[in-house]
Amino acid sequence: MSMPSKYLVQDLDFYYTANPTLKKINMDIQANQVTALIGPSGCGKSTFLRCLNRMNDTIRGTRVEGKILLDGEDIYGKNIGVVDLRRRVGMVFQKPNPFPQSVFDNVAFGPRVLETTNSKTELADIVEDSLQKAAIWDEVKDSLNKNALALPLGQQQRVCIARVLATKPDVILMDESTSALDPIATMKIEDLINQLKKDYTIVIVTHNMQQAARVSDRTGLFWLGELIEYDITQKIFTNPSAELTEAYITGKMG
Repeated sequence: MSMPSKYLVQDLDFYYTANPTLKKINMDIQANQVTALIGPSGCGKSTFLRCLNRMNDTIRGTRVEGKILLDGEDIYGKNIGVVDLRRRVGMVFQKPNPFPQSVFDNVAFGPRVLETTNSKTELADIVEDSLQKAAIWDEVKDSLNKNALALPLGQQQRVCIARVLATKPDVILMDESTSALDPIATMKIEDLINQLKKDYTIVIVTHNMQQAARVSDRTGLFWLGELIEYDITQKIFTNPSAELTEAYITGKMG
């Protein structure tokens, strides 16, 4: 069933240097679905992911051609506030990166910086709600003052997800967010992704094709900066249209 578009990417070219790293990417990312980006290392999928919240802006000399529409508005337009964009489009990184602070202060960081509340009670409610949504509240509720860096990696990553959720985003980007985790922690994150898509649009980069097959609704294969194929995940893995997709899925290439 087709869902409303959250992102509409039109003829996107991205440059680190004179030559494009991404070439004429067109993609319709649908709301309240999980979109997986797969492909070999260096194919452009993480670069594309960072285009979705303009994180590549921090790299000097980069430029973008084409359009990325978020809810119909070009995120590279002159009137877009980048700070608000990154609040709306949160990022979870490959390795857990909690701040060297308490669990509470990690999750409270965004609301404090954005000044979305001046009430200590409301802030505590936001922290609890975010940790609940990240499926880690029951594990940390009695140790909110504990340094988040002292937690196991799987719990650290879920605290990082809670930190993103506390800013009330529309979209969550995940850049290989389980690659540093053990299988049990990975399973918890995958279960969490399935829960979160009810309220959020999620885009993940993964090298794990089994993970893409398990958690995503749609999958796109990137290859040498091009989007080779983008379709419903089941079709990508069982009846791909492009020969290159079939070769990559079956391990003949990549």
